[in-house]
Amino acid sequence: MDKIKSQPEYRAIPEPGPGEVQLAMQDVGICGSDVHYWTHGCIGNFILSAPMLLGHEASGIVSKIGDGVTCLEIGDRVAIEPGLPCRSCKYCKSGRYNLCPIMRFCATPPNHGNLARYYCHAADYCHKLPDNVSTEEGALLEPLSVGVHACQRAGVTIGSTVLISGAGPIGLACYLTAKAMGAKKICVTDIDSNRLEFAKKIGVEYVLSVRAGTPKELASQIEVALGQNPEISIECSGNPAGLKTSMLATANGGCVVMVGMQPDEVTVPLLNAAVREVDIKGTFRYANCYPTALSMIATGQVNAKPLITHRYKLEDSLKAFEHARTMRDGAVKIMVHCAQE
Repeated sequence: MDKIKSQPEYRAIPEPGPGEVQLAMQDVGICGSDVHYWTHGCIGNFILSAPMLLGHEASGIVSKIGDGVTCLEIGDRVAIEPGLPCRSCKYCKSGRYNLCPIMRFCATPPNHGNLARYYCHAADYCHKLPDNVSTEEGALLEPLSVGVHACQRAGVTIGSTVLISGAGPIGLACYLTAKAMGAKKICVTDIDSNRLEFAKKIGVEYVLSVRAGTPKELASQIEVALGQNPEISIECSGNPAGLKTSMLATANGGCVVMVGMQPDEVTVPLLNAAVREVDIKGTFRYANCYPTALSMIATGQVNAKPLITHRYKLEDSLKAFEHARTMRDGAVKIMVHCAQE
C-alpha cells in the first residue's frame, strides 16, 4: 500500500487509430477485480509485470474519430464494451467471442484500463446511448451484461424460481436481470446483513443470511423461504460454501451457473448433482449482451441507478479505491467521474 502513488499521473492524450474513436471519459465504476489488482497485483494467471491503468466499467463521449469509422460521430455518448476479441477465430465467428483466446480486455494485464481523461477504443465495441440513458447508467452496462449472460446461460424465463448466492454488485445485477426476464420468485443470500438490507431496498422479496449453518441446512432454509427448491441457482459469491449450497438447493433437473470466481479446486457434492441431473455451467464475462442490457435500461425494465452508492472525482481516485477496498458506509457500486469540471 505504501508504494501506491497519491498524485495524478500525466500521460500523452492518445490518438485514435483506424477503426477507433477517442473518448473523453465520463464515468468509470470500480469493480472488485480492479481492487484485487490494486491490492494483490494479480488475479489467477493474470499477473502485473508493469504499472497498469485500472477501470473497465465505463462510458465516454466521442471526441475524435479514426479512419474508417462510420458508426459514430463526435459528441456521441457511448458505453464501452471493454473486451476486444480477434474477430476471426472459431469462437468469435460462432458468436462466443468472450472465449476468444487472444481477447484484449481493459485493465487485464498487459492491457491498460480506461480510468483516465481520454481513452481510445474500437468504435464497433462502443454502444451509443439514447438520450434517456445517463453516462453513469452506461458504465453500469458492464456489470449488468454479466447478469444478462448469466441469466441467459441459466435459461431464466417467465415463471422461473431463482436462487442468487451473493448480494454484491454482480449478484444484484443478476437479480435485476432475472426479474426483467420474468422470474417469479428470487431469493438472494449473503453473509453480510447490510448487503441483504440493501437488496431488500431495491426490491428483493426473499433474502436469507447464510452466515451460519452447513450447506445442507442452508439449502433447506432456501427451500422454506421460496416455498420450493429453486429451478435455477446463480452463484456470485465465489465462495465454495456458496457453490455447495447452490448445488444442494437446486431442484431436480435444474441448473447451477457459476459466476463468482471460485478457487481452482473445490470439494462439491458432485454425485448428488449428477444423479438429480442438475446441470452445472460456467460463465466468463459476456458476449452480445450489451445491446440487451442497454435495452433493459432504456425501456425502464431495469433501474440500475440505485446500485451507485458513492461518487468520486478522478482526482480522488485513491480515496475511491480505499472506499471500495473497505466497502464501508454501505458501499455497493462506487463511481468515478472522469470529466474535467
